[in-house]
Amino acid sequence: MNKEIWLAGGCFWGVEEYFSRIEGVVDTSVGYANGRTENPSYYDIPHTGHAETVHVIYDSGKISLEELLKYFFRIINPTILNRQGPDVGTQYRTGIYYSDEKDREAIEQVIAKEQQKYKAPIVTEVKKLEHYYPAEEYHQDYLKKNPGGYCHIDFSSLKAVSRPKVDPALYEKPSQEEIKKSLSDIQYGVTQESATELPFRNEYWDNHKAGIYVDIVTGEPLFLSGDKYDSGCGWPSFTRPIDQAVLKEREDNSHFMHRTEVRSRVGDSHLGHVFDDGPKDKGGLRYCINSASLRFIPVDKMEEEGYGDFISCVK
Repeated sequence: MNKEIWLAGGCFWGVEEYFSRIEGVVDTSVGYANGRTENPSYYDIPHTGHAETVHVIYDSGKISLEELLKYFFRIINPTILNRQGPDVGTQYRTGIYYSDEKDREAIEQVIAKEQQKYKAPIVTEVKKLEHYYPAEEYHQDYLKKNPGGYCHIDFSSLKAVSRPKVDPALYEKPSQEEIKKSLSDIQYGVTQESATELPFRNEYWDNHKAGIYVDIVTGEPLFLSGDKYDSGCGWPSFTRPIDQAVLKEREDNSHFMHRTEVRSRVGDSHLGHVFDDGPKDKGGLRYCINSASLRFIPVDKMEEEGYGDFISCVK
């Protein structure tokens, strides 16, 4: 099912090119949104209140609005008003404009999570689309027509977009009896009873080998070695999962603490928790995961164990 959203993130040349490369995006165009006049030209908008905006049509069966917005926040500074990169003016403000009222809740939830990464308040405006006027033809697909043209966007974060999606149909949770037989006491305690292993005394906290980490219960891929880093906490720490869809998050108020628990999608295994004190340049999150919930497969074994599609993401 195709849906649409309008995103303002500074100069629309780079923003359009960025979103046009994301799997699940069906079409993009650039234009002028939510100003005071009708049918403005490029030279009018510094004075008319319109924002340079990208109209994104996407297949909601392949990518969710939440996922799109996470990509959006990777390429903007949402705490700066009326400026992105070197471009200054109201036309360069950041904004998320929607036509379906049901989208607002999802937008606000994503912004609430993004706000945790910043001390300054997010000023990205969220409004219902009032109007959108397509920009002049020479602005459409500008960077495809002019590969060396001006662009303020860092496309390096698109590496995440190229990762294969994890198909949950390929993995199955065994019966409790089978799980009990196949796991060690600590693996069972962590995954099935939400226990926590000791820091600095677990299998993967200091593993630096290249490869993939999968759910010990089902084999579903969860994390890649390239996203693992030494956080100093004594447990394996990752900046992001292999695919956001493989994780489930739950509020955890146990032990007189307020935390966000992370569980696997297919196996519903307890994995650990996610915190907002991770590297800022990599999204600001720290997925603190128990080694006992994981199985590590080195890159030279990935093909024979059925994870060949992910080798290019590791090397």
